[in-house]
Amino acid sequence: MNKLDTVNIDSLTPLITFVGPTAVGKSKIAVQIAQEFNGEIINADSRQVYRYMDIGTGKPSLVDRENIKHHLLDIVDPWDEFSIAEYLLSARKAISSVIERNKIPIVVGGTGQYIFGLLDGYQAPAVSPNKLFRQKMESTAKTKGKHSLWVDLYDLDPDSAKQIDYRNVRRVIRALEVFEETGIPFSKLKRRQQPPFNEIIIGLNMERKQLYSQIDTRIESMIFNGWVEEVKKLLDLGCTPELSSMSSLGYREIAMYLEGEIDLNTAVARIKGFTHRFVRQQYNWFRLKDTRINWVDVQESGIVNRLVSKIGNHITNSESTMVESV
Repeated sequence: MNKLDTVNIDSLTPLITFVGPTAVGKSKIAVQIAQEFNGEIINADSRQVYRYMDIGTGKPSLVDRENIKHHLLDIVDPWDEFSIAEYLLSARKAISSVIERNKIPIVVGGTGQYIFGLLDGYQAPAVSPNKLFRQKMESTAKTKGKHSLWVDLYDLDPDSAKQIDYRNVRRVIRALEVFEETGIPFSKLKRRQQPPFNEIIIGLNMERKQLYSQIDTRIESMIFNGWVEEVKKLLDLGCTPELSSMSSLGYREIAMYLEGEIDLNTAVARIKGFTHRFVRQQYNWFRLKDTRINWVDVQESGIVNRLVSKIGNHITNSESTMVESV
């Protein structure tokens, strides 16, 4: 049993969380905040967990990782599956280790399921991936269509189906997989246990047009800095475009270029377009998900100083609550 299982629920351990769309600057600001508050960073990006996928996933620089300890980067091979249940277990262990060393845990990422699963105490079913079952379901999706899988899920577990977009084939298959392995609907296995955190959630925002421009510049820089070579290495290692890891933005498009299906300019144009669309989805998800998010504009002058003040007040209040509860 780790420390988060035994901490007094009233202690309300302070936890800083940064959310927001890709390329908005979460990692950079999080490192500055970590330096200010003696913190360590816990990754909450579902693509940065994979080894050998550094450039295209926008992992923090080696300098930042040397200056501030980062957790849950490079923990899975790209040909392996990694579930939300595995993430939540790993994240809770990382947070426990940070707290044990009297440091402040700082969760950073753009994967909403990871972040709010952690903050809301979501206990995901510990069902291991069934490779053969997944292959069968993927084949069904290709032959009968994505919606047919969703209909199958609705018949078995309408509560889960109502919460999953039929186009999100991986999530539909996961819910079907859990039922296949346990005989119990995924929605019935989900549990929540109030975590011992007093979290402050900072949402980083930027004017949309400026963010798109920043995204395009970043993608071009990634190409210049060896993204194509990174994808080639993955293909040489035996990774195929069908892998979950290769669904990360841009990897399949670059693989198509390397296999001669499209030219590089077309690949880059597609990556930019898909990333713009992904950003819109992230904004909608975060804004609809939770009113606890404190949104700030990263383009405002003195933003880091204001965040230091806001987060400092939050930590002070958390500590006062901890003293009062003793």
